[in-house]
Amino acid sequence: MTAPASPPDTALTLPPAMALRKAMGGRDAHEAHRTSTPLELLFDLSAVVAVAAAVGLLHHGLAAGEPLGPVLWTLVQAFFYVWWPWMSYTWFASAYDTDDVAFRLATLLQMSGVLLIAVGLQQGHQGEVAAAVGFGLMRLTLVVQWWRASREDLARRATCLRYAGAIGVIQLLWLARAWAAPEAWSPPLFVLLMLLEMAVPVWAARSGDTPWHAHHIAERYGLLTLILLGECVMAAVNAMAGVIQARGWSVSLVGVALGIVGLLMTLWWAYFLVPFPQVLHQRRERAFVWGYGHAIVFAALVALGAGLELVADALAAGGQGERHVASASLAIAWTAVSVVLFMGSLWWLGGHTTRRLARSPVYLLPVLVGAVAAVGVVWLWRAWPAGLLLLGAGPALMIAWITRDRHLQPERFAVR
Repeated sequence: MTAPASPPDTALTLPPAMALRKAMGGRDAHEAHRTSTPLELLFDLSAVVAVAAAVGLLHHGLAAGEPLGPVLWTLVQAFFYVWWPWMSYTWFASAYDTDDVAFRLATLLQMSGVLLIAVGLQQGHQGEVAAAVGFGLMRLTLVVQWWRASREDLARRATCLRYAGAIGVIQLLWLARAWAAPEAWSPPLFVLLMLLEMAVPVWAARSGDTPWHAHHIAERYGLLTLILLGECVMAAVNAMAGVIQARGWSVSLVGVALGIVGLLMTLWWAYFLVPFPQVLHQRRERAFVWGYGHAIVFAALVALGAGLELVADALAAGGQGERHVASASLAIAWTAVSVVLFMGSLWWLGGHTTRRLARSPVYLLPVLVGAVAAVGVVWLWRAWPAGLLLLGAGPALMIAWITRDRHLQPERFAVR
């Protein structure tokens, strides 16, 4: 006789209970396999909307023929409203994400602030109040988060209190600017408060560093880069639709598609070619230059998104009239400058943080030549496929050149 089969194991593996509140004692800065959480990715989705609003605001100003000064000022304001709260949330979460109910509710409030900022940016000057309220909601929520960390992470209490106190005081100044400052004082006060905001982490860190995670932070910045490139992809879709609208199906459509997608691929390739996770892991003291230096990289991608929307407008307009010539010239020039700014700032940031020996700006020469050639081709002959292909060829040649030299002389590209 065979022994009766043992009954199946009916024990259930229950998921861990969601804690209402955990001690915010700081994460392990060397935690293995630390990646972005689903909550952070959800937060990024709200940032997508705000980025799209910033790109749309910039595109509208350029397409309307506004003077360059006001357009650039619009870019500065819109970018800061989106970038700075995102960065503040990212660094805090890297150090103190408890994933409890309290932290999730705080993130909900910050996401609401992001959406208010997006609504405000979509309304232009009329939405400044909504953007200011959204920005204030995100900052005040962060004050509460830092205050909580000061009570539960006693080893870093002084640092957390510096963050909470400074952000709170500056937020009161933001409110005073919004409700009491004369209109003529608004721009200089914005710049002053922006600089004060950016000085807070530098000042607070003098009392001690927070336990942020190097690989986690590098991944978070890489994800924002992908978000910004995603906005450029949407502009690429509009550009291809413009070709169909003006000319129907043609060889030009294939050329435009290859040109824009190839350009975005090379920019993505160039960003992830730099070993930023290794830099932050080995040289944590360079985090401030790395974190703030990304502002130029990100702003260049916002500008590129607006430039590609201008390209879409020019392709949809078709024709050879004087107005079309002007719009085409503006579109390709703005897009080319954005590409040069992105590649130049990325090259500077990579060299300054890795301290590699190979830091010659000569590597940027293909990017500059490709940008100039692209502007010339479009301006003279309206050859959009050729112009866009040339614009992407510059970064591609730079990547090939660097990859070859890294293979032949790896020590010149090592983190020092």
